[in-house]
Amino acid sequence: MAGDTFLTIEEPSQGLYKDKGSKFIALAFPVEAEEQISEILAAVKKEYYDARHHCYAWIVGLSREHYRLNDDGEPSGTAGKPIHGQLLSAGLTNVLVVVVRYFGGIKLGVRGLIDAYKGATADALQNASIIEKIIQENYQLDFDYLSMNEVMKILKDNDLPQADHQFDLRCRLRFSVRQSMSGQIREAFGNIVGLQIKRLDPD
Repeated sequence: MAGDTFLTIEEPSQGLYKDKGSKFIALAFPVEAEEQISEILAAVKKEYYDARHHCYAWIVGLSREHYRLNDDGEPSGTAGKPIHGQLLSAGLTNVLVVVVRYFGGIKLGVRGLIDAYKGATADALQNASIIEKIIQENYQLDFDYLSMNEVMKILKDNDLPQADHQFDLRCRLRFSVRQSMSGQIREAFGNIVGLQIKRLDPD
């Protein structure tokens, strides 16, 4: 993979693991930012309010630097860690997995719990549609109408998506470019006299 791509899941998926009467339901969600995670967790806890545990792990960010594990009352290291391990094994980021446990009356022991949370997560990820996403950067151009042909040639030659056109004596438009190409594109536009280019913050 290029340095500006990452693997994630396209849409929510579900997995299941059963052992000695206990049922482990794994729910995997694509997430873009940490802010979404608390909302999803609250919704899962509300839907599965009668479950004994709601354990989870998530990873966000291209280099997988932002992550969290939670055992939610299970013995330390038996739930969040195996969930997180499955996300790492699959090479995924921007994913939250919550495993909901319904207790069956028989304790599974440390090894049994690790296998259960790992197995439920693996099943959910196996059922997911894994996709490769490209990191895009968004820019705004301001330029003179006389530079229109030069601007449009760069956009067309590099197949760059455009939006929000305003054409007058002074023109403005927005475009997006994959992160690995942004340097050469900025350089190309930098050769156009009077053109201003500004990077826009992500939505």
